[in-house]
Amino acid sequence: MGLKPRHMLALALLVFALFLPGRASLPPFDRDEPRYMEATAQMLRSGNFVDVRFQDKPRYLQPAGIYWLEAVAVKASGVRRLNLTWPYRIPSLLAVVAVVVLTVRTGTVLFGVPAGLLAGGFLATSVLLTAEGRMATIDSMLLLTVMLVECALLRAFVDREHKRPTSVLTALTYWGAIGCGLMLKGPVILIPAFGTPLALAAVERRVAWWSRLRPAWGWLIAIAIVLPWCIAIGVVSHGQFFANAVGTNFLGKVASGQQAHGLPPGYHLGVFAIAFWPGSLFAVAALPAIVNRRMLAPVRFLLCWIVPHWLVFEAIATKLPHYVLPTYPAIAILTGACIATLPSTRFRPASLWGRGLLGAYGLVWLAVGLALSAAGPVLLWRLEHVVSAPALIATGGSLPLILIAAWLFWRQHIREAAWSVMAAAVVIYTGLFVGVLPKLETLWLSPRVAALVDDYRLCPATTVASASYSEPSLVFLVGQDTKLVNAVEAAAFLAHDPSCGLALVDRRDEAAFMGSLAQRSLRPIEYGRVQGLNYSTGRHLDLGLYGLTPP
Repeated sequence: MGLKPRHMLALALLVFALFLPGRASLPPFDRDEPRYMEATAQMLRSGNFVDVRFQDKPRYLQPAGIYWLEAVAVKASGVRRLNLTWPYRIPSLLAVVAVVVLTVRTGTVLFGVPAGLLAGGFLATSVLLTAEGRMATIDSMLLLTVMLVECALLRAFVDREHKRPTSVLTALTYWGAIGCGLMLKGPVILIPAFGTPLALAAVERRVAWWSRLRPAWGWLIAIAIVLPWCIAIGVVSHGQFFANAVGTNFLGKVASGQQAHGLPPGYHLGVFAIAFWPGSLFAVAALPAIVNRRMLAPVRFLLCWIVPHWLVFEAIATKLPHYVLPTYPAIAILTGACIATLPSTRFRPASLWGRGLLGAYGLVWLAVGLALSAAGPVLLWRLEHVVSAPALIATGGSLPLILIAAWLFWRQHIREAAWSVMAAAVVIYTGLFVGVLPKLETLWLSPRVAALVDDYRLCPATTVASASYSEPSLVFLVGQDTKLVNAVEAAAFLAHDPSCGLALVDRRDEAAFMGSLAQRSLRPIEYGRVQGLNYSTGRHLDLGLYGLTPP
């Protein structure tokens, strides 16, 4: 018996509740998220929904799709203050709920209810999706478009296996999802959309089934979705958008490691133990069974979903963990299917070296789990010098579950181990996002600077010149007109706007700042200080907020 609509609704509500904590209480995560938020806020202020900008600079990295979705979410929320974080995170919340539900449904259709539920659990509790699903960035929405593309491909594939016709709705879903993916992140969506059928064609040596998706006219749907905006931005930017987004951002990442993210092939395999935790050990243990079952049609399809995408992003020079996130639903389904349909003895390698490798990987997996479990109390003590009862409760609740899971896995009770460690992950994440991360004030410099500015705002249109701290979250929380300058330029700004201007200067830069003011015979007044760690750079900052003494 499959899952009924009421079961799917209950599952969606459960995933919604799992990903809700932290969405309103956490400030913007530097650096990408506040760039999206601020660009969307500027779009709403200006009414220009074509030319995406961050402050006065064009943001020609990807199309406008994600900014439109966030703008709709902000308008629908009814908030008046555009520097509140939670409305911008609504699209990612809805996307991650839909992805997990689709993963459960796909796993259920292919391998049965237990496999589908295990797959959804592995995906929903993975570290990478837990992080990405809470941020107002592209990746959760892109994952949803990939999931829709793959579901449409799978429907056509299964229809071929059962010799039945494929509906027009399936084709509309496929090409519509491609069009939406193009509006989110340009040609990236084409890697899974065409990579999966090409890989299947190479393995099976037949491509006729792809005609079920109506490629003769279906591509017009994708073009119709993306072309109007492409024409508009081409005119507005005089073609500069395409030179930057495709030439510099997309193709540049293939050739060289951008923004200090150049890493060798094998990076994504290396971080998999953390990124897919707690499911990573189970996926590795299931790998021999997956290889042995590769000729089964559903397994073949899922492997052709995973392998091309993974190889492409291992090959390109720029690497970030979320680049292979679109493969995680397929990995979760394959892992859940092996656990649900195979005897536990199949997870014990036959050879001594195989058991040794799995044991070593298990120790790494256990270390990751213990570190995550203890992270809350440790972070609060190290950064804030406080002992938190909620953090200790989360550790006390998750630690035994992780150890029990490790023991159950060792004893070959694989399914019980999986549910135990997934329960531990839920406890860990709830504790972190409710009781730990919002209280790490040492890390959240921008909200404290914004509060200090609000306390000493000299005029309604007061502008801050920040000489030592240039994170995008500062712009989002303090104001679009915030100046990101050096110490001498901050002094010049105060001289130009002595009545309303404020300057933010770190202790290291104060000598240059004060010297420049002294040359102008100006006397500063310090309104307050904010100390903390800029986690983007690893620098400890001691920021002073300055104005000028009235003459």
